[in-house]
Amino acid sequence: MAGSSAAHAPGGSSADSVDPDDAGAGDFDLIDSVTEAPDAEVAPALPSAGLAAAATIRFLRSVSGVAHAGGREIWRLALPIMLSQVLVSLVGLVDIAMVGRLGAIDVAAVGYATQLYFMSQSALFAVGFACVALMAQAIGGGDRARARAALAASLAVAVLTAGVVAAVVLVAPRAVLDWLNASAEVAELTIPYMRLLFVSSLLLAVSLTLEHGLRADRDTATPMRIAFLVTVVKVALNVLLIFGVAGAPRLGIVGAGVATVVSQVVAVVLFVWVIRHRDEGGAVALRSSDFAAARGLLWDVIKVAMPGVGERVVLNLALLGYFAVLGAYGTVAIAAYTVGVRILAFSWIPGTGFGAAAATLVGQSLGAGDGDGAERTGWMAARIALVAAVVLGFVGGVAREPLARLFTSDAATIDALGPFMLILALAQPMMQVHFTLGGAHRGAGDTWTPLLAAAAGNWAFRVPVATFVAAHQMPLIWVWSALLFDHGARVVWLAIAFRGGRWKRKGLRSSRTARRG
Repeated sequence: MAGSSAAHAPGGSSADSVDPDDAGAGDFDLIDSVTEAPDAEVAPALPSAGLAAAATIRFLRSVSGVAHAGGREIWRLALPIMLSQVLVSLVGLVDIAMVGRLGAIDVAAVGYATQLYFMSQSALFAVGFACVALMAQAIGGGDRARARAALAASLAVAVLTAGVVAAVVLVAPRAVLDWLNASAEVAELTIPYMRLLFVSSLLLAVSLTLEHGLRADRDTATPMRIAFLVTVVKVALNVLLIFGVAGAPRLGIVGAGVATVVSQVVAVVLFVWVIRHRDEGGAVALRSSDFAAARGLLWDVIKVAMPGVGERVVLNLALLGYFAVLGAYGTVAIAAYTVGVRILAFSWIPGTGFGAAAATLVGQSLGAGDGDGAERTGWMAARIALVAAVVLGFVGGVAREPLARLFTSDAATIDALGPFMLILALAQPMMQVHFTLGGAHRGAGDTWTPLLAAAAGNWAFRVPVATFVAAHQMPLIWVWSALLFDHGARVVWLAIAFRGGRWKRKGLRSSRTARRG
């Protein structure tokens, strides 16, 4: 994988001319070699066992789509995104683990600042989805100039969005924290750390948008490499500045904030360096003239991004409602959910990767005028996600207690986490498929359908079911079971909408309009 990605990186435009059915054909040669030319040392001794093993692997390949070149391309794009997400999740865990050594007040301060920071992140991810949709369609249509203009417009909208959110929060930070019921002592620690986080959000706007631009151009390996370097910088600076190691000043959580800003500076420098070294005329090779051309696409970016922002608002409000319901079950339930959502964050990663891959490939197919190819790609990505989810759910269900013990040593919390982990394991197929189909819709520029699906899942099912269960004092596992209703409703909504094809007609129409323009 690294070899093919490295070969793609310098040019930045080679992927534009690659057929989805041919791209990435060399990335899974190992799988072919296992089934077609097994090594004598590792092949089963009995011919019948060898036939059974080969048949099993071929079956899994055909079911998941890996045997198809398009399936290999989905995996090639998705795996680096998954690894990047693992790094991001690990940084969050390291932050909490290090700050946790300072004391409960410091942890609370980080918690308040992080919750507010998530607002900016949510908006930036919505702009990133718009960037992928518009760029992928332009690349598929062979219009690299329009792709660069879409990237420039997305950068402008992202930086403006981050600036507005930062201004709203930082104009009166103490008033915002008072509204969240933060104590004076916690607020005193939170404000300087929060200022640093929101300064970093302006840098994140640049790096995250450029990352999505590279994804739209089928380069997911370069962002993964950058994420690795940024993670190393962040963790190293955390150690130095939080605890004052090796003669560095001991800054506590302010040190964590400084580490975040510096690591984001590193990210921006690396992304800009990559963009500047792409061949001129490529889809992501931004130049100053592209920003002049971006004015005509600003409204397009905003139109596609706004439902994504609405989706995050719907989800965050629903999570607050669900959290409030859990409060009726006591501290142990809250603790179990707090630990559980950290595990849940890791379980999202495959769906995130497959969804991003589907967005890129569906967008490029529509840009090329191949609506049927876009639909086939979406269903193939969903099938691959389903197979991966069954494996992930099985492992999570069987190993739920050892996984819980990784995050807490409290016996009561572990007991409450067991049922939560079981429900989470059962929900995996639905979760991974709706993440993937949501990505396919977004790649077509249809961000309203994922918003409506999220609203239905959360507000027609998860919150009402949990509220009903709590009102009737039913066991806690029934509150956890509300997750199944939520994710089930979302996957049904998205699958019906995807089969209906409205997204395809809209995407083809917008691509034809863009080509005429």
